[in-house]
This record gives sequence, structure tokens and C-alpha cells, in this order.
Amino acid sequence: MTRHTQLTIPAELTSADFRHAIGHFASGVTIVTSVGADGLPVGTTANAVTSLSLDPPLLLVCFDRSSVTLQAVRAHGAFVVNVLAERQQHLSANFARRGHTATWEGVRHRPGPTGSPRLDGVLAALECTVEERVPGGDHEIIVGRVRDVETSGSDAAPLLYWRGGYGSLLGDA
Repeated sequence: MTRHTQLTIPAELTSADFRHAIGHFASGVTIVTSVGADGLPVGTTANAVTSLSLDPPLLLVCFDRSSVTLQAVRAHGAFVVNVLAERQQHLSANFARRGHTATWEGVRHRPGPTGSPRLDGVLAALECTVEERVPGGDHEIIVGRVRDVETSGSDAAPLLYWRGGYGSLLGDA
């Protein structure tokens, strides 16, 4: 005989409560780059990035549905996940400006095999083609097939985001 317990669901969770709680999960900081319809580079700061599969090599990135970078990724069919080092907080801030296009002035980069921009000096660059698009609430989940990787060989610490601010493995960034 199976015994069932009554599930008690608390009052509706607010987005502020969820944001506060998930902020306790430390994540790495990346800039996802692609090429816009005009041929110019676009990018956005993202910490909703994770590996998905080793065989085949897949990762996923979650984009706000209004993201200019998402529109470019859809059209171009490719993107690069650039993993930031702790000394690159300024890049994260530049590409995180909601509602504004990031400035590329002074941002050193070069095109990777898909034409998507690889940022200079990052810890790693993972070049992907779009494998699948999945709706996810107010975001769209892009599953990318990793086609090429480049690592810096540097022993620099990664840039982390935790509880609404930047940090590092060695303390505050």
C-alpha cells in the first residue's frame, strides 16, 4: 500500500524573493558575443550559462527574450561564450547595460571560425553553433554545439557573481 502525503504549496513566490534566493548561488561571468544583421559585433553579459553534454559537446545559454544579442544569435546561427577573468569586471559591466547596446570601443576582439567575436584576454572562448532553441518563461534557452575552444593557459582566477555583486575565488574582485 502506497502512502501519500498532502503537498502544501506556500503563497505565490514573488520574482524578488526568487532573485534574492538564487543570488546566493555563485556563478561565473561570461560575455556571449555574436554578429548582428548589420555585420557588427554584439554581446551581452550572461551568468545563466552551463555545460549540458560532453558527447556531443553542448552548452546552454539563457537570454532575456528582448535581448539584442539573442536576435543576433538567432539570425547568425552562432555565438561565442567568453569566460571572464576577475580583472575583467569592466567588460562585464559594459556588456550588462540593460536596454543599451554595449560599446565596442576599446574592446579588443577578433573573429572566430564562425565569425562571432572572441574577446582578447578571456580565460576561455567556446565557439558554438545553434543546435536548438527552447522557450523558458521570460527567457529563451539556446542550446549550442561547441565547435571550437580556446583557453588562455593563464592561472588567473575567474570573475564570479554572487549576492548581487562581483567576487573572486580570492576575495572581492
